[in-house]
Amino acid sequence: MKLVFLIGDAAVGKMTVGQELMKITDLRLFHNHMTIEPVIEIFGYYEPKTIFALREDIFKGFAASDNYGMIFTYMWAFDMQSDWDYIEHVKEIFAPYGTEFYYVELIAPQSVRLERNVSENRLKNKPSKRNIEESRERLLGDDEKYRCVSYEGEIKFDNYFRIENSGISAAEAARMIKEKFDL
Repeated sequence: MKLVFLIGDAAVGKMTVGQELMKITDLRLFHNHMTIEPVIEIFGYYEPKTIFALREDIFKGFAASDNYGMIFTYMWAFDMQSDWDYIEHVKEIFAPYGTEFYYVELIAPQSVRLERNVSENRLKNKPSKRNIEESRERLLGDDEKYRCVSYEGEIKFDNYFRIENSGISAAEAARMIKEKFDL
């Protein structure tokens, strides 16, 4: 089993790169909004306890499956210990199954991310982002509140790859990941 953590700031392209990576590998994509959106639809608001419980069940079931592997997208706030702990928790679910872990950090300037924030693919797959002004304000607010770009040398995991993806297509970024890790 392989688990690729596809991490990065809001609207950096995690889901889109993950979609492209899934097309060229046997990995399955689990982007973070696959649990966020249904919970918002049911509750009428973001309800983290339920979202995390759903993710937990999916991780447990997938880890025990015969699937080749998973791509999990996550907006990791490097300045919050709870996010580091969450990554370790997810790894603990998969570790008993001999899982290999990979970490891909996508980075792009805020101006590029603001453009991507209104892309057709993002709005199609993430209904909670369709209120453009609210989504824009959330992105800007998160940029002020959290540090979602790692410092040089901060991520010390084996199998770590950082891609500045503002000038390349999602398909090209996916190809680079596949080749780097021989997925």
